[in-house]
Amino acid sequence: MAVALSVGGYTFVNFVFQTSMEREIQQSMEESNILQFAFETAALNIPSRYDVLQDTTIEEIGYSLERGGQNNGTRMLRISDEQRKTLYLGEGFEVDEAFLPQVSGDDKIYQLREINGRYYIHTGCKMEALDRVLYLETLKDITQVYEERKAGFAVYRRVIFFVLICASVIMYIICSWLTKPIRLLTKATRKMTEGDYSYRARVMSNDEMGQLTTDFNLMANALEENIALLENEIQTREEFIAAFAHELKTPLTAIIGYADMLRSRKLDEEKAFVSANYIFTEGKRLEAMAFRLLDIIVTKRMDIEKQKVNTEKLFSYLRELYGEYTQVKILCQYEPAVVLAESDLLKSVLINLVDNACKASKEGGRVEILGRKQKNGYLFAVKDYGMGIAEEEYDKITNAFYMVDKSRSRSKNGAGLGLALCVEILKLHNSELRIESKLDEGSCFSFVIPWEEAEGNEVAMEN
Repeated sequence: MAVALSVGGYTFVNFVFQTSMEREIQQSMEESNILQFAFETAALNIPSRYDVLQDTTIEEIGYSLERGGQNNGTRMLRISDEQRKTLYLGEGFEVDEAFLPQVSGDDKIYQLREINGRYYIHTGCKMEALDRVLYLETLKDITQVYEERKAGFAVYRRVIFFVLICASVIMYIICSWLTKPIRLLTKATRKMTEGDYSYRARVMSNDEMGQLTTDFNLMANALEENIALLENEIQTREEFIAAFAHELKTPLTAIIGYADMLRSRKLDEEKAFVSANYIFTEGKRLEAMAFRLLDIIVTKRMDIEKQKVNTEKLFSYLRELYGEYTQVKILCQYEPAVVLAESDLLKSVLINLVDNACKASKEGGRVEILGRKQKNGYLFAVKDYGMGIAEEEYDKITNAFYMVDKSRSRSKNGAGLGLALCVEILKLHNSELRIESKLDEGSCFSFVIPWEEAEGNEVAMEN
C-alpha cells in the first residue's frame, strides 16, 4: 500500500508539474507570436527617412515591448540582426550563444534554462521588418512552477512519512501474529543448517502457513534422503579409489621386488623362471584390469548401434571359446531366436559371467549357459554350482573392485571389474542383471533382452 501510495503521489505531483510546464510553454510561444506581430506592426508604423529599419528604432521598439503590457519584470527580450549581433538586450538577459543558431525558417524553438538558481523558458523566432531579417528571443521566468513542484513534493513526503508510520504499526501487529509459525520454520532451517537433518518444524494450523510447514518437512525428508544417498555415493567412490590403489599397489610392489631380484642377483634357472612368471602373471592382471576400467568408462559414454544377433551363432561361439577349458565343464542349452543387440557387447557380458562362474566353481565343477524365449524377451542365464554369494553381498558385487573372495579372485587374475562392466552394458540394452545365489550351492546370473527391441521376433519365436 505504501509503495502504491508513494508511486501514486509521485506521479500526481509530476503530472501537475508537467501540466503547468506545458501551459507555461504554450503561453510563452503565444507571447512570442504576439511580440513578433507587435514588433513588425510597430516597425511599419514608425515614420522613417530610410527604407531600412534602423538599429536605434529597433532598440526603441524592443524597450517599448519589454516594458509594455503586464510584464512586471518576468519577461526579458533580446533582438539580434541577421549576423546574430545584439541590437537590443533586456536587463538581466543571459545570452546563450548556442541557442540562436538553432532557429531556422519560420519555426519557433524553446528550451528550459536555469540561471542563478531561477528557471526560465527561452524562446526564439525569426522575423522580417522593412527588408531586415531579425531574431527575437524571450526569457520568461517560470521559477514559480518549480517552487510549486517543490512544495508539492514536501507535502507528498510528509504524507508518505505519516502513511509509513501507520503502515509500520499495522505491519508490526500483523507480523506479531504471524511470526510464531515463521519462527518455527526459521528454527527448523537453522537446525538443518547446523547439520541436524532429522529436525522437523511443528505444524501450527491448516492455512497457507500450515501447508508451507508441511511442504518444508517434505522437502526436509527428501533432502535427508538425498544427503544419505550422496554420502553413500561418496563412500562408494572413496572405497573405489582405495580398492583401486590397493589393486595397483600389491602387484606393483611384487613386480618391482621380483624385477629387482632378477636385476641385482644371480638366481638359478628355477628361481629366475618363478620370478619372471610372477612378473608376467601380475602384469597380465594389471593389463586386464586397465582394459576393464577403460571398457567401463567408454561404455558409460557410448551410443550403441544394435543389429540382429542369432542366438545359435552366439552360443556356438561360446561353446567353441570354452571347448578346451578343462578345469570346469561348460554346458550350453538354448533355444534359437533372433535378438536386437550390439553383438560384441553381448558377447562381453556372457564371457564375463562365464569367467566369474568358472572362478567361483571348484575344479571339475559344472557351469551352465542357458538361453530361453519368454514373453517379455530372450533370457540369458549363467549358472554355477560353486561357493555361492551371501544375500547381503548382492548390492556390492556389481561395484568396481569388489570381490567376495579377494584371495581366490586374485589367484585367478580377477580384479572385480567384470560385473560392473556387465551392468553398464545391460543398461545400454534396457536390461538389468539379476542375481540368485545360495552359499555353498552356487549362483545364477541372468538378464533379458526385451522383444520390443528386436525385429522379426514373431519368426524367431516360431523357430
